[in-house]
Amino acid sequence: MTDRCAAKSAILGDRASFTLHFPFNPMQARRIARELALLSISQLPNKPEKLQDRDLKDLLQAAVRTLMTEVRETLEMASAELQRGNERLLKTELLREEIRASDAQRSVAMVKEAIEFTQSAINRLGMAVELPEMLQAAGQLNVQDYALDLVTKVARYQAEIDQTLTDSMVDWQLSRLARIDRDILRMAIAEICYLKTPPQVAVNEAVELAKRYSEADSYRFINGVLRRAIDQMKATRA
Repeated sequence: MTDRCAAKSAILGDRASFTLHFPFNPMQARRIARELALLSISQLPNKPEKLQDRDLKDLLQAAVRTLMTEVRETLEMASAELQRGNERLLKTELLREEIRASDAQRSVAMVKEAIEFTQSAINRLGMAVELPEMLQAAGQLNVQDYALDLVTKVARYQAEIDQTLTDSMVDWQLSRLARIDRDILRMAIAEICYLKTPPQVAVNEAVELAKRYSEADSYRFINGVLRRAIDQMKATRA
């Protein structure tokens, strides 16, 4: 999880671009809203008063910026891996050494990782292209309202939400988590505490978001933190 390339590969790799289909039901609409909120929250103001006049256009623009930033970063890493593989081969040739099996394997691995990064970037571009379809869905099923409400609740109650999460962590600090994991956790607590979402639903949806957008095993960590938070909230109310 500390390796930059491995982490980014886990975040952006092996994930097919989602496709939206009509007709939608309310549960699907909420899922689209959560995804839109997650993609846009890092690009929006963190002051509730500055979110009051935001609309679906702002959400979509913020989501596209997030996606395109990830595309650029991923392509940069793909380019770096190709460069490293090429330099390794050139160095071996200049030194007139035989290419050992281990050197060849490392070079192939670098090229393979570069290809995976590139595929991830292509998937991200596909998601950005599909955002207008999300706009159509939002107009039909109030995705805009729920996404904005969720983002606003996170901003308004962030101190309380962060305290709840901090109290539920074992040997971890909230500030040390990847931004995407913090946002997923904050959104889940906001849904439970301020949007009256059943805890099990909020946990399940957070886990699904983590599987799509975070590192390979982060969903287990997120599941554990949220379940401890729910238990502590129940104990407090008892």
